[in-house]
Amino acid sequence: MPDIHIHRPHKLGLQRAREVAWKWAEEVEAKFDMACTVMEGDTSDTVSFTRTGVNGTLIVAPDHFELQARLGFLLGAFARTIEQQIESNLDDLLARETAARKPRPAAKKAARSPGKG
Repeated sequence: MPDIHIHRPHKLGLQRAREVAWKWAEEVEAKFDMACTVMEGDTSDTVSFTRTGVNGTLIVAPDHFELQARLGFLLGAFARTIEQQIESNLDDLLARETAARKPRPAAKKAARSPGKG
């Protein structure tokens, strides 16, 4: 059975990484009919996912994501395509989270003209 292994470092911290992982789990449940279970820990979480022909885990750590998946025989032929979809989905979620959390530059104050009076 082909395996998929994806490692993605990040600088989100555990709480924000959890938020990304929960979004990822919701998306794969909806798009791919996966069943996901989240087990929260003190220093990391584990998202287990499964459906016919696929099972695996996503480790959610303060500084990285580690995904391991095992594909059954029928899906094995599509391992590279599936891996690319997972990578793209996870990278997109990380990019959105990073962009959403970036501090915005302070707005410039409008120059005031001395009042007539």
